[in-house]
Amino acid sequence: MLDNFSGATRVHIIVGDPIAQVKSPFGVTQAFEQHGKDAVCIPAQVRTQDLKQWFEGVSLARNVDGIIVTVPHKFDCHALCATSSPRAEFLGAVNTMRRNQDGSWHGDMFDGLGYVKAIESKGFALPGKKALLVGAGGAGSAIAHSLVLAGVQELAIHDENSDRRESLIQRLNSLKKGRVYGGSANPTGFDIAINATPVGMGERDPSPIELDAITPDMFVGCVITVPAVPPLIAAARAKGCKTTTGADMFVQVRELMVSFLLEA
Repeated sequence: MLDNFSGATRVHIIVGDPIAQVKSPFGVTQAFEQHGKDAVCIPAQVRTQDLKQWFEGVSLARNVDGIIVTVPHKFDCHALCATSSPRAEFLGAVNTMRRNQDGSWHGDMFDGLGYVKAIESKGFALPGKKALLVGAGGAGSAIAHSLVLAGVQELAIHDENSDRRESLIQRLNSLKKGRVYGGSANPTGFDIAINATPVGMGERDPSPIELDAITPDMFVGCVITVPAVPPLIAAARAKGCKTTTGADMFVQVRELMVSFLLEA
């Protein structure tokens, strides 16, 4: 993969905190190679309070063409973009950034679109369904947006940050598509339940969705990539549910991100 690695290799960085759990460096570098691009993706662990200073320094490196953004920087990085897509503007968050011709940054957000593609790849049709989403952060807000655009009849959003949840609900209802409202961790009555929080990465984490209320006819999803099969997904599969994981999402999001970065 790095046979031609040299000073001419273009650099892309994935930034987050923590960063050890991400799979993007290998997967994105592999995708660049498949597209015939001499480029690599490398990880950077940056604290929130250091993000702006780090960003200013990285922007000076003329061989850095792209930045992939993960937890917890998706909202803050949107503010650092000179331009962004209508989708990113609506959400106020980005997960991928590329250079404009003047060296400034243009951002977009593919988490939601990628997750909907992952769900659909499992044979689950979203139009007319009732959905529960736990988490209104960067990934959660993007998934909520894409679920509404995909035609869900109802979307209940649960998040411990009530201000963030209510702001997202208000913006989604302005689209005048499906009904969006505040929910809880109880999935009773829903066709699909999704965890879009990091809860489940730790061995002692509680379940983000009430396991006792999951029934075999539900579709259950989770954005976590480590562990590969989070406890929520393992429990749902044990009950006979169809599921999608963070790894499924990553496959779809990676293709969208790489296409975006190669357009630069």
